[in-house]
This record gives sequence, C-alpha cells and structure tokens, in this order.
Amino acid sequence: MLTVLSIFIGIAAVMTIVSVMEGMKAKTAEMYSAMGSNRITVSIYSWMYDEQGNSMNTKDYYPELSSFCSSIPDKVIGVTPNGYCNATVVYGTKSSANMEYQYDDNWNYISGPPQLYYGSEQYAMCNNLKLVKGRDLAVLDLEKYNNVCVLGSEAYTAFFGKLDPIGKEMQFNGTNYEVIGVYAPRSEDGSNKSMDNFILIPYTAKRTLGGEINNFVVKAKDSKTLKEAISLIGGFLKGAVNTATGGYDVYSENTWQQQENETLNMIGLILGGIAAISLLVGGIGIMNIMLVTVTERTKEIGIRRAIGATKGSIIAQFLVEAGMLCGMGGIIGIAIGYVASIILGHLILQMSILPPVWVTLLTFTLSVVLGLLFGSYPAAQAAKLQPVEALRAE
Repeated sequence: MLTVLSIFIGIAAVMTIVSVMEGMKAKTAEMYSAMGSNRITVSIYSWMYDEQGNSMNTKDYYPELSSFCSSIPDKVIGVTPNGYCNATVVYGTKSSANMEYQYDDNWNYISGPPQLYYGSEQYAMCNNLKLVKGRDLAVLDLEKYNNVCVLGSEAYTAFFGKLDPIGKEMQFNGTNYEVIGVYAPRSEDGSNKSMDNFILIPYTAKRTLGGEINNFVVKAKDSKTLKEAISLIGGFLKGAVNTATGGYDVYSENTWQQQENETLNMIGLILGGIAAISLLVGGIGIMNIMLVTVTERTKEIGIRRAIGATKGSIIAQFLVEAGMLCGMGGIIGIAIGYVASIILGHLILQMSILPPVWVTLLTFTLSVVLGLLFGSYPAAQAAKLQPVEALRAE
C-alpha cells in the first residue's frame, strides 16, 4: 500500500485536473451559448480627447452600420447598439445607487446594481433573449423616442420581487420610463446571474441620459457566413471611421472562446505535468520494492530455474506482479479521482462533472504501463540469477 500510494495520488490528481479543466470549458461554452451564437462584436473607439477629457469621436455610427448590414441580408440578420448608460434607477424606495455587489463564499455573483444597456428592437435577437412578460422594444419606440424599458430577470426580481412590473414606471435620472417587458433567464440552473441583471432602454434615450454608443452587436446568418460578414463589416468601417482620431475592432465571440479554451488547455498541461511527477516518484518506488523482492525471493527463483523455468518465465512473473501492483493503484486513484471531480465540480463550478471515459481508460493504462516499465529492470535482474548461486543464497 505504501508503494502504490504515490501511484494512486498521481492518477487521482491527473483525473481531477482534467475533469475540472473540461468542466471549465463546458462552463465557458455555456456562457457563450447563453449570449447567442454567430455574434460579431463591433467596437469603435477614439484616442483623441479634448481638454475636458471628452472623446472627439462622438459620431453616431449606428444608422450607417445598420444600413450597411441591411444591404447584406444573406450574411447578416440583425444589428443593435450595445452601449452603456450610467443613470441611477429608482423604483419606489429601491435605488440602484444603494445596491452593492454581493458574492458567496466561492466568489460567485449573487446580486448587485443592474447594468443599463442602450439597444434597438433587434437587441433580443442579437443576444439570444426571450420574453416572459409584456413586449419587446419596437421600431416605433425608437422613432418616437418613447421612454420605455425591458428588464432582465435579475433586475426584475431586484426591483419588483414577484409583482407584475408591466406598466409600472421607473425613474432614470429623474425621468420616468415605463416597463414594457421582462426577459427570461439565460440559464435554466440560475448560473450566470450577472448576465441577467440588466435593463434595456432604446438607444435614442442617450440624448437625455447621455453617454456614447460605440459598441454594437451584429448577428451573422450562420456560422458559414460569420467570417465573410466580419470581413465585409471591417471593410465598411475602414471607410466610415475617421482613423485620424480613432479606430475600430471587429471580432467574433467564438474567437474569445477559442482563446479561453487554449488558455485552459495550457494550464491543464502545466498542472498535469506537476501531477505526473508523483507518478514518476511512484514508478521509482515500484522499481525499488521489486528489487527488494528479487533479493528476498532469491531461493524461490533458484528452485524455479533448477526445475526448468526459463528466463522469459521469470521476467514475465515479475512484470505481471509489477503491472498488477500499479494497476491496483490505478483503480484506487480512479475511484478517488471520480469523487474529487464531483466535489470540486460542485464547489468551484456549481455543476456536476465526471472524468471523461477516455481519461479513465488512459490513466488506468498509464498506471499499468508504469508498472511494466519500472518493473522491467528488477525482472531482468531476477532472470540473470544462476540457479546454483540462487540456491546457495540462503
């Protein structure tokens, strides 16, 4: 048991690390899926500011961008501003100014002040949102500068609890805005609550609430047209944005997901390498105990050789013993790895994760191979013993 201790610790560590990394990848994929697929983010920025610190690139690019996207319906099906607003929201005795960010013991988001977004009637489609109450923003709300808003599920709960908010009025910097709808949560299990803590208002409200709209979300028709749409939008912005005072970025959300997965893979390899050191130490321990076994069983080896055992049969005997020893350590390590993966999955990711089947098979195979590899030298030493010398050893 002492010999296989480092074996099953190493196996359990490798399995747990791989499981947690795979769970984090799944969590990342879930987050991006909740935001919607085939999204293109467009960011227009300025590096020139006046003496008061205000951006010199204050042009409203949405009408031009929307018109261009409408001209390529075979590539793009929607576009919306995705600007931020810093207004204070008040309803009754509740105010966003008095709301503080709260987290649980694992630093998972619980609650906080809602984020205000400027958007168009296509905001929900571009961001994979669905209504559960009321109606969404409409073109007329933008054309007539209506003071209306749609609540994310967390913002709805924070301000209204279980009351029906439709038709109620909230104040944004002292101006009344009518609640016309509520969006459904983006995840069924209640995770990613921060993504649902927002309030959507028409982007035309920036004339009274202030702020700039230099961020947009474009919805590509499908994954096949995504890259082509990015290229076309980039070409359009090259001629539309004044590059003397600013610049622009056009990228897909898939790019960020791929980069995060690559980062997680790199971290997993580093941690896996550290865990593999214990397997190396365990292999050396196996070699050591098998060499001791050869010394203790010298007479037995001599008797076997004297009655006709070949060198091959002696080698096979010790290799089988070493393989079984590491195999048992591998089975124990796999069991511990499964338990640790489940526990860490709930503690870190709030989800159930199990080691992939390929990891289970790979780690068990690795443990047996380690036994055969490190048991080969002791087996060879045992096979070299001469029968007469071995019988005289005791």
